[in-house]
Amino acid sequence: MSKSLIDLFYPPVCAGCDALLLVNEKAICTTCRHEMPQTYHHLTPENEAFKKFYGKIHIEFAATFLHYHKRGIVQQMIHSLKYHGAESVGTTLGQWYGSILFDTGALFDVDEIIPVPLHPKKLRERGYNQVTAFGMALADRLGVAYNDRLLVRKKYSKTQTKKNLMGRNEVRNQEIFGINSEETHQGKHLLLVDDVLTTGATLESCARVLQGIPNTKISIVCMAMSHS
Repeated sequence: MSKSLIDLFYPPVCAGCDALLLVNEKAICTTCRHEMPQTYHHLTPENEAFKKFYGKIHIEFAATFLHYHKRGIVQQMIHSLKYHGAESVGTTLGQWYGSILFDTGALFDVDEIIPVPLHPKKLRERGYNQVTAFGMALADRLGVAYNDRLLVRKKYSKTQTKKNLMGRNEVRNQEIFGINSEETHQGKHLLLVDDVLTTGATLESCARVLQGIPNTKISIVCMAMSHS
């Protein structure tokens, strides 16, 4: 079935408000774009995202694009991305924020973008990693490689949204992530990407594993930061 016929019977709607999208709109309508609460973290080196990792791990840079509030536009969009296959949301946000980050030069020396991985079982269940489209769009805008082979998830765990604070912090003390031994990345600046920054436990665990590679620098970028 052609795209025009699909759009006729299943017209695309905004991931933020469910309004029908206009011809020149992709994933998110113009109204929602104007209403989305941006963090502007990229303008402040020691921002609230960066401070999440104070005294825990050393990172070069950290930023999130949007503020995430319960029952808000951003929550609706990321829920659509994560559970309803709306990967165009990740692409749109990645292109948008990637252009901003490129213009500011905040990540000029990044070598590769590394997504927080899903366990193979979870990947089979969902059919895709919700971070992939975002990470690939960022990589395209920043002109760097996207690598989803380096970091692997060794243990299957429940989604972070269903865990309490104690459960999330326990992630720091478990060997959930590992490095693909076939990959060699000494001396590179790696940009770790995820969907929502909450406690930072998962990203901290990923960063610790990546920092086991000699002379590796780590930065972090997420679609949104939770304030719930």
